[in-house]
Amino acid sequence: MKELDEIGLKAKQASMQLAHLNTDQKNKVLLMVADLLESSVTPLLEANADDLKEAKTMGLKGAIVERLTLTIEKILGIAEGLRQIVQLEDPIGEIEEMKRRPNGLLIGKKRVPLGVVGVIYESRPNVTADVAGLCIKTGNVCVLRGGKEAFRSNNAIVKIFHQAIQQCGLDPQMVQLVQDTSRESAVAMMKLNKYLDILIPRGGAGLIQAVVQNSTVPVIETGVGNCHIYVDEEADLEKAVEIVYNAKTQRPGVCNAAESLLVHQKVASEMLPIIGARLTEGGVEIRGDKRTCSLIPGAIPATQEDWSTEYLDLVISSKVVGSVEEAVEHINTYGSMHSESIVTENYSHAQYFLDRVDAAAVYVNASTRFTDGFEFGYGAEIGISTQKLHARGPMGLRELTTSKYIIYGSGQIR
Repeated sequence: MKELDEIGLKAKQASMQLAHLNTDQKNKVLLMVADLLESSVTPLLEANADDLKEAKTMGLKGAIVERLTLTIEKILGIAEGLRQIVQLEDPIGEIEEMKRRPNGLLIGKKRVPLGVVGVIYESRPNVTADVAGLCIKTGNVCVLRGGKEAFRSNNAIVKIFHQAIQQCGLDPQMVQLVQDTSRESAVAMMKLNKYLDILIPRGGAGLIQAVVQNSTVPVIETGVGNCHIYVDEEADLEKAVEIVYNAKTQRPGVCNAAESLLVHQKVASEMLPIIGARLTEGGVEIRGDKRTCSLIPGAIPATQEDWSTEYLDLVISSKVVGSVEEAVEHINTYGSMHSESIVTENYSHAQYFLDRVDAAAVYVNASTRFTDGFEFGYGAEIGISTQKLHARGPMGLRELTTSKYIIYGSGQIR
């Protein structure tokens, strides 16, 4: 595809400049973008309103529309996230180690940018700013391919980045947005290994698997979130109710929201009716096993498919288990290795859960909703990696870098 080839070439050229900017130069761009975002609230909301209107005609609803929607608070939050990135230590140029070999060679490792980062994503205009901000701070050019449902919003945000970059006397091609939102452009981007150094998909399971299975560019797999809360036999009831309710209802359409509830059989009779009543008040549909349905009025029988489903909606599956071991086995069988939590006052059970659950983020007595770059102190995130190579969990600045060896000699030959 001609547009992608042109974008890729420009990205490679821009990366030569961006990779060698100093921290002050990069921070200046980000601070200017933050200021421009705050002063451009009205045009951003107008662009987003046009996207929302189009989304309605496309029949989109629920979690997709919630993620698509910009508000004044969200825009101000995006700007604050960029300012937080400015405050973070710049990893580029950091010398990780330096050792002298017996032959006198001094060998070290230096942290450097990945190069050109491609991101294919859906719905979320904030991803445009988060990715561009993190990439600029780490000296990476970004090539963004958003969904057609957010096209106007994404364009408005990228124009603000271009304005700030140009005002700083730099190449605006360091942040690029693919204008073609067709399926063909996504497929073409998956094959752009001549120019892209890494490709990161952010969206639903279908998008992520399409990229993982078809890309010739190295992929970092992110964020399908079938997250669980396990209420242990020694859980505090008040904590359990609030954690489950928050994890499910605070923003049900995001990947770190809880999709499944596990409760120990010894406390099920006491806790499930109370937790169930609170969830029902919040409009949550509960799909449970036989014990759950007998304890929660209105719960409907779960199917086998429910245990592995990411609802992204006000729906939760629920199962009664006989032990922390059974809870861990269920999570490792049906979970997506994203975020899992245990509610317990028993130290040994907490440690067993932390040690045995295979996930990017594992919590004790806290909501899974904290698996987020902003909450982890990264300012933003480029995604939440659920794989094990290179990066895992919320990806901040360091996860957008690699290293190279630097060797000082004094005439050594082999």
